[in-house]
Amino acid sequence: MFSYRHAFHAGNHADVLKHAIFIHILDYFNQKDAPYWVVDTHAGAGLYDLRSDWATTNGEFIDGLDRILQAPDMPPMIERYLEEVHAFNPDGVANFYPGSPWLALRALRERDRLRLFEMHPSEAEVLRHNLAQLGRTAQRQATLYEADGFEGIKAQLPPPSRRGMVIMDPSYEDKHDYRKTLQAVNEGLKRFATGCFIVWYPLVQRLEVQELTRALERLQAPWLHVSLTVRKPGDDGHGLHGSGMFIVNPPWTLHADLARTMPWLREKLAQDDRAGYTLKQNKK
Repeated sequence: MFSYRHAFHAGNHADVLKHAIFIHILDYFNQKDAPYWVVDTHAGAGLYDLRSDWATTNGEFIDGLDRILQAPDMPPMIERYLEEVHAFNPDGVANFYPGSPWLALRALRERDRLRLFEMHPSEAEVLRHNLAQLGRTAQRQATLYEADGFEGIKAQLPPPSRRGMVIMDPSYEDKHDYRKTLQAVNEGLKRFATGCFIVWYPLVQRLEVQELTRALERLQAPWLHVSLTVRKPGDDGHGLHGSGMFIVNPPWTLHADLARTMPWLREKLAQDDRAGYTLKQNKK
């Protein structure tokens, strides 16, 4: 149950897509003075050392972050993403990779709040330690719950500010996570119909992936759905050959930015000639 550690995958192609989108949404929310909440259902450790044994075991950042660091002609969305990554690496060498909690904390203003859920005991311990190293403002803004985020968000919605987003990126090691994700989105929308719900999912050869995305696309709400494939599926049926993001109530600016960004990401992150992307939206 607790074998997944995000440090194995920090900075990979899926993180590039997920965090570029997350930063865009945070920037969009910051355009208005009204405060907002960020709820992260699977927070991880928050910040990752790409030199650690965990990260170098598979070295997935080599085919993700490393490929775009010095790439030419990058679109504004990627420039903005790398601006945030570089903020955690003032010496100019990308040794540290910020997860969604750290990206959120960088974006939050005085009255904004962050609610973090993490069930993995080791991840929660590291996250708690990392939070303790931050200043008083961040510690006041962020609350950590060592609990099931799928269940925990029920008590967080709607946020007192009536503005906010929920980011869901479970490991999906447990196939029941697909069903729990869909259920959490449906229940979340009942509590907070105007909230922005951000769902990450892996592109793996499992029927549950298709079932989740089809069900999400049937939602009677505005949504945006983007996926990036970096290689053909493995012959053994295992391995991550891409990832997708489904955003309910997305910023109106997101689709245009992704339309410019995805062809570039496909080219830079392609591992073979099967690389590609999809981009769809429902404006209801």
